[in-house]
Amino acid sequence: MLEQIDLQNILILDIETVPQFASFEELPKNMQKLWDSKTFYQRKNQETPSEFYERAGIWAEFGKIVCISVGIFKNNQSFRVKSYFSHDEKELLVEFNQLLNNQPPQLMLCAHNGKEFDFPYLCRRMLINGLAIPNQLNIIGKKPWEIHHLDTMELWKFGDYKNYTSLNLLAAIFGIPTPKDDIDGSMVGGVYWLENDLERIKTYCQKDVITTARLLQKFKGLTPLNDTQITLVD
Repeated sequence: MLEQIDLQNILILDIETVPQFASFEELPKNMQKLWDSKTFYQRKNQETPSEFYERAGIWAEFGKIVCISVGIFKNNQSFRVKSYFSHDEKELLVEFNQLLNNQPPQLMLCAHNGKEFDFPYLCRRMLINGLAIPNQLNIIGKKPWEIHHLDTMELWKFGDYKNYTSLNLLAAIFGIPTPKDDIDGSMVGGVYWLENDLERIKTYCQKDVITTARLLQKFKGLTPLNDTQITLVD
């Protein structure tokens, strides 16, 4: 599996997102109505739009990115991780764009569930912030073989389109340390708005990148990285 793919040509990434406001009541009135309409069929058991708002980070129209972590292999035994994190979403997106614009266009981007979440979310938030979408993310007008995106969840599907498998579950079955040993994705909004702890979110995001890297190695039949082979770059 993945025999022809060079790990050193892959940028592994993960994003962490939160609701744009601390509470539903802080949303502008027109956006409250639009949130009510957008989530009508997702809300269960008479859940109100206000009660459901803690999940707003999932939707790019109502959420924002607070952290992007990226990792790249130097070789099979060396992996470097860097994070872009800020309360100012545009600031971290500009920095991330600069990183991509300095990379070769054939660089492959990889994320777990990236094709359904990370990649489109990044593109939407870039447009909302008035930024050009980097070549590696922009798929408009490209032929399938010109899109250099890799998704570890899609790889695990083996064509089974109805199958969703979390990164945490794949880590468990492949004997990889869990990235959810402190918080999970459902807790990120609370850690951000209630605890104001971006560092904790950054650490969690980095763990997801490292876990995805180890999973890719497993898919290639390689021994996963150990902690001493991973460098966190400021």
